[in-house]
Amino acid sequence: MKNKIHNYDFLVIGAGLIGSLTAISLLKNKYKVLVIDKNKHFPHDNRTLAVNANSKDFLMNLGLWDKLKVNPEPINKIEISDTINKSPLIFKNLNEEMGNVILNKDLLLETKRFLSNKNILIEGLNIDISKIKPNQKIKINFKNYFFKKIILCLGKSYNNDPTIKKFRFPSLHQSYVGFFDHRHKHNQTAYEIFTPDGPLAVLPAPSKLKKTSTFIYSTAKKISDDDIQKLIKNYFSKTHGLINFKKEIKKYKILPHLSKEKFNQFILIGDILRSIHPVAGQGWNLGIKDIQKLIALLNQNYINDPNLLDKYYSQRSIESFTYLAFTSLINKVYENQNPLNIAIIKSGFGILRKSSFLKNTFIKQAMGRLNLI
Repeated sequence: MKNKIHNYDFLVIGAGLIGSLTAISLLKNKYKVLVIDKNKHFPHDNRTLAVNANSKDFLMNLGLWDKLKVNPEPINKIEISDTINKSPLIFKNLNEEMGNVILNKDLLLETKRFLSNKNILIEGLNIDISKIKPNQKIKINFKNYFFKKIILCLGKSYNNDPTIKKFRFPSLHQSYVGFFDHRHKHNQTAYEIFTPDGPLAVLPAPSKLKKTSTFIYSTAKKISDDDIQKLIKNYFSKTHGLINFKKEIKKYKILPHLSKEKFNQFILIGDILRSIHPVAGQGWNLGIKDIQKLIALLNQNYINDPNLLDKYYSQRSIESFTYLAFTSLINKVYENQNPLNIAIIKSGFGILRKSSFLKNTFIKQAMGRLNLI
């Protein structure tokens, strides 16, 4: 039995959130899946995830939403402001919440538990992706495997990997992420402020008292933790009351890109396919849409459709490029506040403020209900 070949429909490489959710979704659709990851233990991740309404529906359909240890914090209102316009743009949806904020580690714990119970997760195994292809024999832990398709869900750690060619979108920004407690309740409101040095987002964080928020500040400027704390207190002390920061502020590089080739006939999902500036708050949610599109195509055409990859990439690349172009453009306009750009910003706020159609379109986009293709 030494030469026995284990046949699978899919090999998923990468067991982070998007990789794990890809595997679970495929399993729910009756496909045979194996998941591998180079890490044995994932780092303790205290970050939050902004989950739009579409992604919440997806997690509910997988049976994961109600298993989260800490209750999600709803977002029922979004306020967008800057230092140019006198009053903010306010977006509300009376029919349902626009999104939720959850703890990253809570969802990761549930996905790993699911995969471990199914006995389809191999950890601590690093595979050279340049040396494997689908529909070929692959040796893993001294066993021979055959996979019809291989899916890469390798995340941001592979953003600088030269193996997979990418279109780069120039950005010198870094993101600073942290939490703070405050005296007043956050009222389930998310804020986006375009400061002169970069966008600052503040979201309601899961907490019993409704008095904890999380922030992400993106800037090309070298800045200290003290400077960030002063910035947040300057903008939010009036609405949130006395502010106390929790733990240290984490820093992450922003490397916007869009992969430009079907590497080794792999299916790319999540951050390895595209990584966008966090100003849109949709990066992780786009990964969920990748999974949904793949499942939809599989259900229409079955796994052996020779045009599966072309259909998948043609559809996902359009939405990916749209987000990349929009986030890059809006950052450039705010970073260069010359008379023309200031006029564009004022005009844009004015049009959005008056147009119910555009407001509703923005709300649909924020909820993940707007399909670009």
